Amino acid sequence: MKKALILGVSGQDGAYLARLLLQKGYEVYGSSRDAQMSSFSNLHALGIYDDVCVESIALNDFRNVIQTLMKIEPTEVYNLAGQTSVNLSFKQPVEAFESIGVGTLNLLEAIRLMQTPIKFYNACSSECFGNTGDSAADESWPFKPRSPYAVAKCASYWEVANYREAYGLFACSGIFFNHESPLRPERFVTKKIVSAATRIARGSDEKLHLGNISIRRDWGWAPEYIEAIYLMLQQETPNDYVIATGESNSLEDFVAAAFDYVGLDWHNYVEIDQKLIRPLDIAAGRGNPSKARVELGWQAKHKMRDVVRMMMEHEEKQKE
Repeated sequence: MKKALILGVSGQDGAYLARLLLQKGYEVYGSSRDAQMSSFSNLHALGIYDDVCVESIALNDFRNVIQTLMKIEPTEVYNLAGQTSVNLSFKQPVEAFESIGVGTLNLLEAIRLMQTPIKFYNACSSECFGNTGDSAADESWPFKPRSPYAVAKCASYWEVANYREAYGLFACSGIFFNHESPLRPERFVTKKIVSAATRIARGSDEKLHLGNISIRRDWGWAPEYIEAIYLMLQQETPNDYVIATGESNSLEDFVAAAFDYVGLDWHNYVEIDQKLIRPLDIAAGRGNPSKARVELGWQAKHKMRDVVRMMMEHEEKQKE
C-alpha cells in the first residue's frame, strides 16, 4: 500500500487530493500546523475525516519536519501548505516567505537526508508569471512575480528544480492557474461572489463590494486539477507542468455569470471599492497546458462558466 503525506490537507486542494488518494487505495496522512486545534472542515465536508491520519507539522521547524517524515515514512509527499492569499502576503510578507519558501526547503532537505525513494510534489502558482497579456504561459515562460506570495512561490519552484538536478530527487512543481470549488473560503473572491449572488437572490439587500473587475484569469475546476497532481508523481521521471484551461475571462465575466444564474443583472448589486484594489495586480493570466495534455494525458473538461454553475448549484443546496 502506498503511503502519502499531504501538507496542507485542510485546504481546498489538500482535501480533494486526500479523497482521490483514498479512492486509489493509499494510506493517507494529512498535516496542519496544529492538528488538535484545526477543524478540518473540508475533510468533514467530503466525508473523509475519519479515513485520514492527521499530524501537526510546523514547516519552518526543520527538526519537526524530519522527525515527522521519519515517523510516517511516506512514499509520496505533497506540499500544498503555506500562505495561500495574495492579498494577505502584502500585509504579512515574512510569513508568506517562511511558510512557502522555507517550508519547501525544509521538506526537500529532509527528504535528501533520509535517502529514501520519496516522491515530492510542490504546489507552485501562475502568480509567478505575472502578466501574460494576450499570450498563454507555458513552462518556458519567464517569471515576473508581482506580490510577496508570488516571490515565495518562485523561490519554492527553483528550490525544487535545484534539488532535482543536484541530488536526483523525484521532485516536481505544478504551476497551477486559478482553480475553484465550493471548498474555497469566502476570502477568495470567487466564493465571495457566489455566496453574495445567492444571498441577494434570496432577498438580501446587500451590495457586493469588489476591487478591479477588469482583471482576467484562467479559471478551472479544482477536483480536475487534483488529478493532474496525482499524475505528476506517477511518471517515470519528474518534471514541472503548467495546469490550466487555456481560456481567460475577466472577473466581470465571472460576476455576470453568477448573477445570470439567479436571473439578476449584476450592475444593480455590485459596487467598486478602491480599498480592495491590490498595490500590484496581474492584469491578465492565461496558461498553456499543452505539455500536461501530451505527457500526462490531462486536459481540463470544465471552463469558467461551468465552474460558476457548479459553485452556484452547491451554494443553493447549502442554503435550502
